[in-house]
Amino acid sequence: MTPVRTAATAGRVLRQLSHDPRSVALLLVAPGLLVGLFSWLLSDQEGAFDRFGGPILALFPFILMFIVTSVTTLRERRSGTLERLLTMPLGKGDFIVGYAAAFGLVAVVQALVTVWFAIAVCGLSVDGPVWQLGTVAVVDALLGTGLGLLASAFARTEFQAVQFMPVLVFPQILLGGLLMPRDAMPAVLEAISDWLPLSYAIDAVNAVTAGDEGWDLGRPLLVVGAVTVAALCLAAVTLRRRTP
Repeated sequence: MTPVRTAATAGRVLRQLSHDPRSVALLLVAPGLLVGLFSWLLSDQEGAFDRFGGPILALFPFILMFIVTSVTTLRERRSGTLERLLTMPLGKGDFIVGYAAAFGLVAVVQALVTVWFAIAVCGLSVDGPVWQLGTVAVVDALLGTGLGLLASAFARTEFQAVQFMPVLVFPQILLGGLLMPRDAMPAVLEAISDWLPLSYAIDAVNAVTAGDEGWDLGRPLLVVGAVTVAALCLAAVTLRRRTP
C-alpha cells in the first residue's frame, strides 16, 4: 500500500461522488433532515429530544454510510471497474483505504452539517464541547463505512448488500441503548450489547451530551476505532476482483 495510490483512489471516489448530486444530497442533507423530523416528533415531550437526540446523531451517519459504501463498492466490482483497477499496481489495501479516506472526508462535512442542524435548529442541549460531538459523529460514520466495505465483499448484488442491514445494523440499533438503558436489559441481551460496536458509539455520544470526559469518552471511542480498523483490514483481505 502506498500513499500516492491511496490518495489517487480517494480522489477518484470524490470525483465520482461530485458527479452524483443525489448521493451527495443523501450523505450531507438526509441525516440533518432525519434529525429534524425526530426532533419534531418529540417536540411535545419536554426534554425528550435532549435524551434521544444524541444517540440519533450516532445512528443516522452510521446507517447512511453503511448503505452508500456497500452499494458503491459492489457496483465497482460488478461493472468490472475494480478488476481493471487491480490489474494496475493498485493493491487491495490502496483501494479499501482510499475508499475509507474519501468517505471519511464526506463524513467530516456530514458531521458538521448534522451537528450544527441538531444544535442550532433543533435545539439539542450538549454539556460537553461541540467539537467532541462532531468527532464522535465522524467516528460513527467511519464505522458505517468500514462495515459497509466489509459487507460488500460478501454480496453479489446491490439488493443483497442492503439485505445485510437486518443482520449487521438492526440488532445494533435494538441493543445499542437507544430504546432503553443497556444495564436495564436482560442479562443475555446486555452481554450481547457489550460486543456490538454501535453500543459504544451511542455511549460516546451520551458521554459528550452529559459533559463526561476522560475514560468515559475515550474508552468507547477506542473500541469503535478498533472495530473500524479491523473491519477495513478484513475488507481488504476478503475483497474480490469481480462478482462471479
